Amino acid sequence: MRTAAGRRVFTYLRGRGAERVALLWLLAQGYVPLARRYSAAGGEIDLIVRRGGTIAFVEVKARASMEAALGSIDGAKRRRFGRAARAWLTRNPKLAGLTLRADAVFLAPGSFPRHMPGAFQLDLGG
Repeated sequence: MRTAAGRRVFTYLRGRGAERVALLWLLAQGYVPLARRYSAAGGEIDLIVRRGGTIAFVEVKARASMEAALGSIDGAKRRRFGRAARAWLTRNPKLAGLTLRADAVFLAPGSFPRHMPGAFQLDLGG
Protein backbone atom coordinates (compact mmCIF):
# COMPACT_ATOMS: atom_id res chain seq x y z
CA MET A 1 0.00 0.00 0.00
CA ARG A 2 1.38 3.38 -0.94
CA THR A 3 1.59 6.28 1.45
CA ALA A 4 -0.11 9.59 0.77
CA ALA A 5 3.30 11.16 0.11
CA GLY A 6 4.17 8.37 -2.32
CA ARG A 7 0.91 8.87 -4.21
CA ARG A 8 1.59 12.62 -4.47
CA VAL A 9 5.06 11.99 -5.90
CA PHE A 10 3.67 9.44 -8.37
CA THR A 11 0.90 11.83 -9.47
CA TYR A 12 3.38 14.70 -9.83
CA LEU A 13 5.77 12.65 -11.96
CA ARG A 14 2.93 11.26 -14.09
CA GLY A 15 1.71 14.82 -14.67
CA ARG A 16 5.15 16.06 -15.70
CA GLY A 17 5.55 13.16 -18.13
CA ALA A 18 2.07 13.79 -19.55
CA GLU A 19 2.94 17.45 -20.11
CA ARG A 20 6.06 16.45 -22.07
CA VAL A 21 4.05 14.06 -24.24
CA ALA A 22 1.36 16.70 -24.82
CA LEU A 23 3.97 19.30 -25.76
CA LEU A 24 5.57 16.95 -28.28
CA TRP A 25 2.12 16.19 -29.72
CA LEU A 26 1.36 19.90 -30.09
CA LEU A 27 4.80 20.63 -31.59
CA ALA A 28 4.08 17.99 -34.24
CA GLN A 29 0.87 19.90 -35.06
CA GLY A 30 2.78 23.13 -35.62
CA TYR A 31 2.31 24.85 -32.25
CA VAL A 32 5.13 26.90 -30.75
CA PRO A 33 5.54 26.82 -26.95
CA LEU A 34 5.31 30.14 -25.10
CA ALA A 35 5.21 28.89 -21.50
CA ARG A 36 5.14 25.69 -19.46
CA ARG A 37 3.63 25.23 -16.01
CA TYR A 38 2.62 28.90 -15.75
CA SER A 39 1.30 29.67 -12.29
CA ALA A 40 -0.32 32.91 -11.13
CA ALA A 41 -3.43 34.25 -9.40
CA GLY A 42 -4.14 30.92 -7.71
CA GLY A 43 -4.25 28.97 -10.95
CA GLU A 44 -1.92 27.03 -13.21
CA ILE A 45 -1.76 26.48 -16.94
CA ASP A 46 0.17 23.43 -18.05
CA LEU A 47 1.13 24.74 -21.51
CA ILE A 48 0.69 27.98 -23.40
CA VAL A 49 1.26 27.56 -27.12
CA ARG A 50 0.77 29.56 -30.29
CA ARG A 51 0.00 28.62 -33.85
CA GLY A 52 -0.53 31.47 -36.27
CA GLY A 53 -2.94 33.99 -34.81
CA THR A 54 -4.14 31.72 -31.99
CA ILE A 55 -2.89 31.42 -28.43
CA ALA A 56 -3.98 28.18 -26.77
CA PHE A 57 -3.94 27.84 -23.00
CA VAL A 58 -3.69 24.07 -22.57
CA GLU A 59 -4.78 21.86 -19.69
CA VAL A 60 -3.17 18.40 -19.77
CA LYS A 61 -4.99 15.50 -18.10
CA ALA A 62 -3.60 11.98 -17.78
CA ARG A 63 -5.90 9.34 -16.35
CA ALA A 64 -6.24 5.56 -16.31
CA SER A 65 -8.82 5.74 -19.11
CA MET A 66 -9.68 8.24 -21.81
CA GLU A 67 -13.22 8.51 -20.39
CA ALA A 68 -11.85 9.51 -16.98
CA ALA A 69 -9.51 12.04 -18.60
CA LEU A 70 -12.31 13.63 -20.63
CA GLY A 71 -14.44 14.21 -17.53
CA SER A 72 -11.68 15.58 -15.32
CA ILE A 73 -11.93 19.37 -15.82
CA ASP A 74 -14.47 20.77 -13.37
CA GLY A 75 -15.83 24.29 -12.85
CA ALA A 76 -13.36 25.18 -10.10
CA LYS A 77 -10.45 24.18 -12.34
CA ARG A 78 -11.85 26.29 -15.19
CA ARG A 79 -12.14 29.35 -12.90
CA ARG A 80 -8.54 28.99 -11.63
CA PHE A 81 -7.38 28.42 -15.20
CA GLY A 82 -9.11 31.64 -16.34
CA ARG A 83 -7.49 33.67 -13.55
CA ALA A 84 -4.04 32.39 -14.55
CA ALA A 85 -4.75 33.16 -18.23
CA ARG A 86 -5.76 36.74 -17.31
CA ALA A 87 -2.52 37.14 -15.34
CA TRP A 88 -0.46 35.83 -18.27
CA LEU A 89 -2.19 38.20 -20.69
CA THR A 90 -1.51 41.12 -18.32
CA ARG A 91 2.19 40.26 -18.58
CA ASN A 92 1.98 39.74 -22.37
CA PRO A 93 -0.39 42.50 -23.54
CA LYS A 94 0.84 42.54 -27.15
CA LEU A 95 -0.60 39.02 -27.59
CA ALA A 96 -4.03 39.81 -26.13
CA GLY A 97 -5.38 40.80 -29.56
CA LEU A 98 -4.93 37.29 -30.95
CA THR A 99 -7.54 34.55 -30.85
CA LEU A 100 -7.50 33.09 -27.33
CA ARG A 101 -8.65 29.56 -26.61
CA ALA A 102 -8.77 27.04 -23.77
CA ASP A 103 -7.60 23.68 -25.13
CA ALA A 104 -7.03 20.35 -23.46
CA VAL A 105 -4.84 17.37 -24.20
CA PHE A 106 -6.09 14.12 -22.70
CA LEU A 107 -3.84 11.10 -22.23
CA ALA A 108 -4.55 7.52 -21.21
CA PRO A 109 -2.51 4.32 -21.48
CA GLY A 110 -2.85 2.60 -24.83
CA SER A 111 -4.33 5.68 -26.56
CA PHE A 112 -2.88 8.42 -28.67
CA PRO A 113 -3.08 11.87 -27.05
CA ARG A 114 -6.37 13.60 -27.76
CA HIS A 115 -6.10 17.34 -28.40
CA MET A 116 -9.40 19.18 -28.02
CA PRO A 117 -9.22 22.76 -29.28
CA GLY A 118 -11.71 24.93 -27.39
CA ALA A 119 -12.30 22.16 -24.83
CA PHE A 120 -13.98 24.63 -22.49
CA GLN A 121 -14.93 28.30 -22.33
CA LEU A 122 -11.99 30.55 -21.42
CA ASP A 123 -13.33 32.93 -18.78
CA LEU A 124 -11.23 36.09 -18.92
CA GLY A 125 -13.75 38.26 -17.06
CA GLY A 126 -12.73 40.09 -13.89
